[in-house]
Amino acid sequence: MTNDATMTNGAPIPIVALDVPSAEAALRLADRLGSACDFYKVGGELFTAAGPDVVRALRARGADVFLDLKFHDIPNTVRQSAASAAALGARLLTVHASGGAAMLAAAVEGAGERCGVLAVTVLTSTDAAGLAAAWGRDSVDVDAEVLRLAALAGDAAVHGIVCSGREAASVRARFGGALRTLVPGVRFADGAAHDQVRVVTPAEARRAGAGYVVLGRAVTAAADPVAALARARRELAGG
Repeated sequence: MTNDATMTNGAPIPIVALDVPSAEAALRLADRLGSACDFYKVGGELFTAAGPDVVRALRARGADVFLDLKFHDIPNTVRQSAASAAALGARLLTVHASGGAAMLAAAVEGAGERCGVLAVTVLTSTDAAGLAAAWGRDSVDVDAEVLRLAALAGDAAVHGIVCSGREAASVRARFGGALRTLVPGVRFADGAAHDQVRVVTPAEARRAGAGYVVLGRAVTAAADPVAALARARRELAGG
């Protein structure tokens, strides 16, 4: 997949998260946003409820799809899963970087040129204490862990990584354009963080050099999602 992760003005590409429980709710939101949005995230909640048909429906509307299923399994299973995602029309998909080098390489092989593989480093809902507990350590430097996992992902020639906006600048400084960064947990300065811990604003994500940002409740829970997305685009563009 070519590294065309930013818009022509250098701004990160916004992806709206369809974190809803049914295809009907997802497509209703997509239709409400209309031409204002051309890239959607389909994650575990929606894919489990609606299956691949919701991806096909979004593709039929002319939208790109980020399939955020965070594969983490033996290499052969991940290879075949990535191939299925690419055949379905997904433009991006996620796997866990902690799955290891062989699994990451298998994902890239399965996805081929049609679909970019993004390796998830540390979830934005996790802080240093939570990560240390999960890893069985006394303490953890989140930034260092993101960079360590990014290096593993880079060796497997993935398209990019998923990290918070707080680490994106460090990834860009270390890897340049070799690894695109997708930043979830993006909130407006006057918005709620909800269950996210390491959050940034659209403007902060842009300054950190993010290639993509995922906009969830900041847009989808807004009284006027079209206006909220327009606001995010202005911030992403530096306005």
